[in-house]
Amino acid sequence: MTNSLHPPAQQAELHRTWVRRFRPVSDPRLRLVCFPHAGGAASFYRTWPQWLAPDVEVGAVCYPGREERIAEPCIDRMAELADRIAAALVPWLDRPLVFFGHSMGASVAHEVALRLEARFGQVVQRLIVSARAAPSHLRPTGVSGWSDEELLAHLRALGGSFSAALDHPDLRDLMLPIIRSDYRLVDGYEPYAPPLLSAPVTGYLGAEDPHVTEEDMRAWAATTRAGHTLTVLPGDHFYLMPQAARVVTEIDGLLSRH
Repeated sequence: MTNSLHPPAQQAELHRTWVRRFRPVSDPRLRLVCFPHAGGAASFYRTWPQWLAPDVEVGAVCYPGREERIAEPCIDRMAELADRIAAALVPWLDRPLVFFGHSMGASVAHEVALRLEARFGQVVQRLIVSARAAPSHLRPTGVSGWSDEELLAHLRALGGSFSAALDHPDLRDLMLPIIRSDYRLVDGYEPYAPPLLSAPVTGYLGAEDPHVTEEDMRAWAATTRAGHTLTVLPGDHFYLMPQAARVVTEIDGLLSRH
């Protein structure tokens, strides 16, 4: 990742492309940046501002290939995706940042946090990771090479919004290439160095998650110099959907300490 910055107008456009603001705040105390899961989109976080203090601004990362960026090719390499998101977040470095990532989004958030810290010093005040094994516990799955039928069965087992959407042929045909691209990113992921963050790491996990264990989540403690906690809640890989109000309210309490 280079240290060169884009000209201001180009930087502002880059930021607008990559970050969706659901409740703009004119003078935020801090900003919460949310990273979607594989196959997910920024709108997954659209309801979150209602549970956060009014001086907290929420931004959700818009990956290429979905929603308003549907015409753009997906990015299937973690290094490229994290580099480009880090560059797009430069205009938000005037306020403290907290990152939240669900599933694949937790790894993306971690990679972006490492890049910002390496480039600017400690920037992210806290990393919140959800339903994703720590880098040391990630296991190759090869999911990106599975047949459509195998991939669909895997996605249905995860639960959440995928299950209903994949029953509609048009949505299924739209989503599968995006999901497969994201799984190529996951399958080819090699963690960035340096390995340790200066920010604390907070973890959340659904107790019935079919693919991520408590041990996987507790291993995030080895990624930071500043401490780690884990909360296990009822639910599967997408426990977050029915319990969004509870989780975001807890996050709001964490944000009040910054």
